[in-house]
Amino acid sequence: MIIWLMLALFFIMLLAGVPIYLVLGCLAVIGWLVDGVPLISLAQQFANEMNSQTLVAVPLFVIAATFMERGGITRALINFAGTIAGRNRGGLAIVCVIATTFFAAICGSSVATAMAMGTALIPTMASRNYPASFSVGTVGAAGTLGILIPPSLPLLIYGLIAEASVPRLFLAGVIPGLLQGALFVAYIIWYSRKNKLPLEDRMSFAEMIRCCRDAIPALFIPLVVLGGIYTGFVTVSEAAGVAAFAAIIVSVFVYREVALRDIPDVLSEGIRQTAVIIVIILSALAFGHWLTSAGVTRSIATLVTEWGLNSWQFLLLANAIMFVLGMFLEVISVILIFVPLVLPIIEHLGIDPVHFGLVVVLNMELALLTPPVGLNLFILKNISGERMATVIRGTLPFVLILMFLLLIVTFVPQISLWLPELAYGR
Repeated sequence: MIIWLMLALFFIMLLAGVPIYLVLGCLAVIGWLVDGVPLISLAQQFANEMNSQTLVAVPLFVIAATFMERGGITRALINFAGTIAGRNRGGLAIVCVIATTFFAAICGSSVATAMAMGTALIPTMASRNYPASFSVGTVGAAGTLGILIPPSLPLLIYGLIAEASVPRLFLAGVIPGLLQGALFVAYIIWYSRKNKLPLEDRMSFAEMIRCCRDAIPALFIPLVVLGGIYTGFVTVSEAAGVAAFAAIIVSVFVYREVALRDIPDVLSEGIRQTAVIIVIILSALAFGHWLTSAGVTRSIATLVTEWGLNSWQFLLLANAIMFVLGMFLEVISVILIFVPLVLPIIEHLGIDPVHFGLVVVLNMELALLTPPVGLNLFILKNISGERMATVIRGTLPFVLILMFLLLIVTFVPQISLWLPELAYGR
């Protein structure tokens, strides 16, 4: 009975516009009180979770992303991507996908990626007479690479919740991320030729050399961070510290887009974003612990067993549920609510938690592009000034591509597991 009351209260509070961290926190407190557990235990649980080495990485990656968004790194990566894209129709859209892939390898946040790329590229694409829907759709969809290409905040949080290896999760995102970028570029080339988008100007050899040279400091950051993680030289939390430090140095002293006097403002912005994420995580963890202690997760696992679902049927059902949840909840909230509920099921069905982590994150990419709550849609609407209908129309082809990729990754686990198994063994 208490389970149904809690579920009803959850939806009532959400519909009333209560922030998700308050919803989860209130439900956790009510659950612990009903079970007769002293609230001091909840405080101790919070303290224990705050000691997590994985959780330490979250604020550091957020601060790194904040500096990269404002520190000239975006411009350097866009110019470098232009040397790769060459003189093609729709070249700016191709540049967007390539630059976003490199930016994602430093950032870990889709929102920061979409904002940085949108601010830099959408006005330029408009001046080159690119269709508005195509421009905003390309930037919004490419921005989702920010949570798939490592390092990824959602993968980091999933690893914390599922107690899965974060380095394995990061490696698992590489091939699906590159495949997503390749599919996007293939669609862009087809669309550009079909609609006769303008050819980009050819770069001189001297310009190409200059762009490549200017991009070296920006490209050095993911090389050091990811290289350090995969070689075992640093832990994930230490790598996050390196990323934050390197982003500050490159932004302030190399590209000089952030003045020394601006550092406190940028840091405070990153800290504010971190505070929101940490509060949501702690509230969700407290609620998740109550769900486990109350036997809810065990009951769900038993129900799935009684239905006789195999692993593929369960994955299809999980995809459908996450797609619906992603339409109404923010990405991190979906991960923190849904994953603890299904962990016993994926363990029972023998689903690799690293593979399932990639399935979860691909669903979250779709969540960023689906109304009514898709964050990337609102970011691109604000940057471009276009109507929401135009933004949604532009992202629709990319949503279909992402659905296709999701099905491939769901039913061909080796796409995500081959690289981690090659590096770390089974």
